[in-house]
Amino acid sequence: MKTSNRHPDSPKRLKHNRWLKTLLIGAVLYIITLYTVYYTGNPNLFMTLVILGNFLVPVSFVIFFFERRERFSISMTSTALCFLYGGLLGTVTASILEPFFIDNLTFGSSFMVGVIEEFAKIIGVIIIAKKRNYNSYMDGIILGAAAGMGFAAFESTGYAFTAFIGSGGSLSYTVMITLLRGLTSPVGHGTWTAIFSGVLLNDSVAGKINITRKVVYAYLTVVVLHGLWNGLPFLIQPLFPTSFSVWWGHILVGVTGLIILFRQWQTAKRASYLS
Repeated sequence: MKTSNRHPDSPKRLKHNRWLKTLLIGAVLYIITLYTVYYTGNPNLFMTLVILGNFLVPVSFVIFFFERRERFSISMTSTALCFLYGGLLGTVTASILEPFFIDNLTFGSSFMVGVIEEFAKIIGVIIIAKKRNYNSYMDGIILGAAAGMGFAAFESTGYAFTAFIGSGGSLSYTVMITLLRGLTSPVGHGTWTAIFSGVLLNDSVAGKINITRKVVYAYLTVVVLHGLWNGLPFLIQPLFPTSFSVWWGHILVGVTGLIILFRQWQTAKRASYLS
């Protein structure tokens, strides 16, 4: 029988507004930093602007799930470590593997990106889960959201820096890339890894990772979502050559992922009440 990670002294109700405070305060700080860089031209603040812009939404997203952990004892330390592992180990692993399997990004190779990156992001979850014996649906969703958002934050920081160099030092272009990737990150990496991780840990016992049929289906599901997110522009743009039409494709993929995650979260909440 699976053991619960519920802590008897955990509060029954938690405040659920810290994510919003973090997001709002961070947004104000980002705007202040942006205007300071614009008016002073101080290059020392550029990386502060990039890091703040790319980490703000991912961190707020993780806090949103963490403070809704109900009675489960998953710690902030484990969540933060999963964020770092998912970001650092995930991006490094993906950067090593992708050149071996992908020459040019096409509709077909977009799914290979999904195969590699969804594998890379889950490494951090497995490390934390095996060490702390996390094995519930809710634990998996929270850790998966942390790992996926860590990956998104570090990857977006790299994209922003590349955009700055490639544009010849354009601050406006860098800010645009940061905002686009930041705003879409909750319906991308964070959601996909949360979906996969929830099923993976729910089917695991006492820190032992079991690869069941449900786990395989969950992995293939997020790979397809990931592949469609990257690959749909290759199908849509030749037919409807406007950036707005591509956004409709991304919205469809993003909403689909959120619906799947919402249904999993409801299942996790019911399981927490019964345990």
